Order: sequence, then structure tokens, then C-alpha cells
Amino acid sequence: MGVLESLALGFATAFTPVNLLFCLIGVALGTAVGVLPGIGPTATMALLLPITFGFDPVTALIMLAGIYYGAQYGGSTTAILINLPGESSAAVTAIDGYSMAKQGRAGKALATAALGSFFAGTVATLFVALLAAPIADIALEFGPAEFAALIVLGLIASITLASGSTLKALAMIVLGLLLGTVGQDIATGTPRFTFGARELFGGLEFVSLAVGLFGIAEILRNLEGDMTRSVMVKKVEGLWLSRDDFRRIRMPVLRGTALGSALGVLPGAGHVLASFLSYSVEKRSSKRPEEFGRGAIEGVAGPESANNAAAQTSFIPLLTFGLPANSVMAILLGALYIQGIVPGPLVIENEPELFWGLIVSFWIGNLFLVLLNLPLIGLWVKMLTIPYRWLFPAIIAFACIGTYAISLNAYDVYAIAFFGLLGYALVKLGCEPAPLLLGFVLGPLLEEYLRRALTISQGDATVFLTRPISLSLLVLAALALVVAVLPTVRRKREVVFEEES
Repeated sequence: MGVLESLALGFATAFTPVNLLFCLIGVALGTAVGVLPGIGPTATMALLLPITFGFDPVTALIMLAGIYYGAQYGGSTTAILINLPGESSAAVTAIDGYSMAKQGRAGKALATAALGSFFAGTVATLFVALLAAPIADIALEFGPAEFAALIVLGLIASITLASGSTLKALAMIVLGLLLGTVGQDIATGTPRFTFGARELFGGLEFVSLAVGLFGIAEILRNLEGDMTRSVMVKKVEGLWLSRDDFRRIRMPVLRGTALGSALGVLPGAGHVLASFLSYSVEKRSSKRPEEFGRGAIEGVAGPESANNAAAQTSFIPLLTFGLPANSVMAILLGALYIQGIVPGPLVIENEPELFWGLIVSFWIGNLFLVLLNLPLIGLWVKMLTIPYRWLFPAIIAFACIGTYAISLNAYDVYAIAFFGLLGYALVKLGCEPAPLLLGFVLGPLLEEYLRRALTISQGDATVFLTRPISLSLLVLAALALVVAVLPTVRRKREVVFEEES
């Protein structure tokens, strides 16, 4: 089936009334959680996982994906209006966006973010449609050894892109791998780390871990801070850009789209890296670098285009290799498993409606977001005034009810509380929970492929070094680990040198 026939199937799937409705719901929720600082798409998707259990797989994925890229739009609103990014990737947007708002140009900043994001999302969607199938064909050449090596590379690469201590990020991945081994052995059925609890024989519940680790822990963390915030602009005007504005944002949008499309496939926070790199490129290439930080419209156009393009292309490794590029993709991977779908190169062949329907929904969702963000900007401004003391109890109650409804097991609710406290403690210790989730999701897959490869080779571990693709991936993983460790070693050497001198 060619690309045009595949896209026709995608349009037929995505344009059903139910899928259109849930695409709209997803992007609206994504915009809302992007606007409300402290919640974020990861926590929201984790909280909503329980209710998607009864959905059609295509509908569930369309809604969850809409939350993700919708949050990229919404995060720019708070970044521009109150200098508080609702999403990590919108942190760069706040630099010039907030300055524009203080100068009375909030409408132009918001319009630039929305239009740049729509263009980038559209181009990145075409990029996914054109490249996903060829990459999946390449993935079909992979055997167990290659997939095991690829998972190792993905885990190591996520360390290099994590902020903070490299050692802590590595420790989080190891902890995630250990949590993934809880339950019965996949080959022998022997219980592992169950401590006699029969509820653990089937392993830890992904929904409970994700909801607790991101949803509840994030709520506890936000309750510590000052939840009062003032909106810079009560009424946003001047949403249409002038001819000069269009001329100034044209190249930044194109460059940001290209950067985001390329970096989105990287493991880790590719969308965050893309927005920071785009800002740096625009500042270096600008004829007016002195305006950056003081309300340069290019400083909004480039990063917003980059993070939205990256949000779209981050689906490529998930859909073709079954590997999540970040914590949000890990939650989507869990959603696929909940629906009984094993992601990977055969998804395109076995589930064409899901694959192409999801891709076409990206374009529909981006169109919905333009219609939601510009005309309804007054609504999003009002949402910023909702007290958090009203939001958090409702969120916790919704999370508990939804998780309990999956299997009617109170143990899952206790697990939410446990992982919520664990996630809060990890954040206080300076550890990011995202690598833990990646380790938890990829750990069972790594064990499965590792065992398959050793079984085929009759226990010969050199199988990972004698196969060219596997060897190349392991070499890349080793180089990535060196890149991750070098800055830490360099800092320690500088400290020792300073003490000696």
C-alpha cells in the first residue's frame, strides 16, 4: 500500500465522529494542562490512562497524543503572559515572549507561537508519514541481539540528555529496570521480588506507577510552592501579525521546524533540546542579536516551532521500533500494551488503521489547536486564576477512582500512594523520575530480547559483538556513556585542581 492510499485510510479513520471528538478533547485538555503550571502532559496522561482502558485503541491513542502536543501549545501561553512555562520546552519562549507581553505585544507573541507551531506540526506530520514506513522496514531486519543493543543505546542516550547528575540518572534507570523485574519470571514462572504478596505475581501495574510517580508526586511538589500568580495581560489584543512580523518569523520557523524534526527522534527530552538549540541558532544568525531577551519575535517563533515539530517526530521510534523517546512516549507505550497491541515494525502492517489514523490525527489536532488557542485566549487567561487548592483534590480523587476501576483492586490505589511518595522523595533528592519510567518500561523488553539472543546462540554472549548492527549500536552506547560521564569527571578534576592550588 502506497503513501497516498495509506493516508487515505488514515483520513477515513481519523475523520470518524468519535475520533474527531476525542482528538478535540485531547488537544483541549493538553492546552489546559499546558496553561496550568505544575501539572504537565506526563502527569495528565498518566492520570487519564485508566479511563482509556475501555476505548477503541485508535481513539485512546489519538486522545493521549493530542494531550501531549496540545501541552506544547498551552505551555507557551503561561510563558508569555506570566513568565512561568507550563511545559519545560516553553522555558525558552518565556525569555522574549514575556518581554513582548510587557511591551503590550502579547497578542503578537501568542499568534507567533500558534502559527509557528501549526506550521511545524504540519511539516513534522508529513515527515513522520514519509519516514515511518521505511524505518519500520529497516527495523524488520533487526533480530533479538539488535533490539537488545538498541534498548541499551536508548537507555544510555536518555542519561546524556537528562538534566542534573549523570550518576543519579543512571541510578534511576537501574531502579526502573529492577522494578520491571518484579513478578513471575517470563521463562520459568518463578516469583521474583514479590515478598510473598500475591498481588505482585503479575508484576507492578504500569498505571499505578505512572500515576503515582508523575501525577501524585507532582502535586505534592507543587503544594510546597507559592501557588499565587498574577497575569501580565488581562485582555489580549492585536492577535494578527503585520507583514514585517511575517517576514521576520519566516526563516526562524523554517529553521526551528527542521531542528525539531531531527532532534525529536532522540531519546530523552528531545523537544526541550530542540527549543534551546533553536533559540541559540536564531540569536547567532540574527542581524539584531541585541534584541534577544528584550522582546525579539524570532525568539518566540524558532523555539515554539522546534518544540512542536519535535513533539510530532518523537512518535517515530515508538511506532517503528517500539521504543519510547521520552517519558510521555513511555506512557503511550504502556497504553498500547494495555490495549493488547505490541508496538514495533509490524504495527504498520498489522494495525494500519491505528498507525495511519494516528498520524493524520496529528494534522487535525494541530488545526484544532490554532482554532482553540487564538479565539479562546481569554478563556485560557481566566484559567490561570483557578486556585490550586481546588484543582489538586479533584485530580487525586479522579486518579484513584480511575485506577481502581481498571481491575477493581484496592491494591492499585495503595500502589499510587506508595509511588507518589517515592516520586516526591526522589525529586527532593535531585533525581528525575523520567529515566525510572523508561527503565521500568524497557526493562522487561531488554530481558526478553537478551534471553532470546542467548537462547539462539546457545549461551554464546559474543553474539552481540559478532553481528554488525548490534556491535555498532553497542559502540554508540559506549560513546554516549562517555559523553555523559566526561562533564562530571572534568568538574571533579577542576575542583581538585582548585583545592591543590
